Amino acid sequence: MDKNVKLMKKYLLLFSLLLGFALSQNLSAQNASTTPYHDVSFQYPDFVLPTSVKAWETRRKAIRQTIKDCFGPLPARPKPAVKTLRSEKRPGYTIEYFEFFNGMDATVPGIILIPEQRIPKAPGILYHHYHGGDYAHGKDELFKPNWVNENGPAEDLVKQGYVVLAIDSYAFGERSGKGPNGPEEKGKNEELTWARINLLKGRSFWGTMVRDDQMALDYLCSRPEVDPARIGAVGMSMGCLRSFWLAAVDDRVKVTVAVACIVHNQELIKLGRMGSHGIYYYVQDLLRYFDNEAVLACIAPRPLLTMSGKADRMAPLEGVQYINGTLEKIYSLYGKSAQFKHVEYEGVGHEYTPVMWKETLAFFGTKL
Repeated sequence: MDKNVKLMKKYLLLFSLLLGFALSQNLSAQNASTTPYHDVSFQYPDFVLPTSVKAWETRRKAIRQTIKDCFGPLPARPKPAVKTLRSEKRPGYTIEYFEFFNGMDATVPGIILIPEQRIPKAPGILYHHYHGGDYAHGKDELFKPNWVNENGPAEDLVKQGYVVLAIDSYAFGERSGKGPNGPEEKGKNEELTWARINLLKGRSFWGTMVRDDQMALDYLCSRPEVDPARIGAVGMSMGCLRSFWLAAVDDRVKVTVAVACIVHNQELIKLGRMGSHGIYYYVQDLLRYFDNEAVLACIAPRPLLTMSGKADRMAPLEGVQYINGTLEKIYSLYGKSAQFKHVEYEGVGHEYTPVMWKETLAFFGTKL
């Protein structure tokens, strides 16, 4: 009996040891799977605050050149040879449908809204549509109901007397199915093809998108109804990125409203959220030099409003706060703190709410 008890105790001890080992291995595996990605061979760049406006102006020039280099060998923008396709009268404004060849690889369709009630040289708004995986739509986001308001952004903007222009980005709206692989390929696959073919050419797909937006800006500034010294840019999500990157590289954008995509790439990597944004967004070599705080800082001291939801997983709050804090210091350097405003909304995710839209209109009304 004593012998059996001893044997049983031995088996129980062995079982306990094996169970403990198995649990420790499982815990180790779980810990390994949640360990943040870290590349020991790479050092993320620090944004060192400038000590003077002169020092910053010199660095801003270098940042813009680096952006151009990261975009790769893009051809110079031709003057847009715009073809007006048709016009349509709507209550309070006229809408013109147009297109232009971008001098590289695509015809760019767009619309321009001209208010009936406006001053002779009216301020212009370049409106940038979002992504959202909604490839069938693009510039028509201006008329999307029950979003920022009941009838879409267009109505409010023309009522304020703004001339409004929007184009479709690659793979969106009327450009869907017009990629390198032809009409049978649409959506995410078409977008990936655009990214791949540009990569093979040494170009940034994002760079081609910004270039199209600059050509749209060229056209908006050329319109006789528009005061080229009073141009604003606005957009949410991908449209946010398009707005602030355009303003960063082009001083003709006088006022910028960037909504729901104040992204710090290092924060995305740390939190394992690299899948939050489409392939369009990633610029080769960027993190060798700087992150988005440097891009946004190039807008200073021109008026800039950033708005973010505190619950937005695509633009993590810690990164948003870091970027906005950096921008506050840059604007302060110029003595222009009032030109920069940021709002972070409690309980709001990746969205453009009616409250945020009212803030947009108020900012344009004050600064533009």
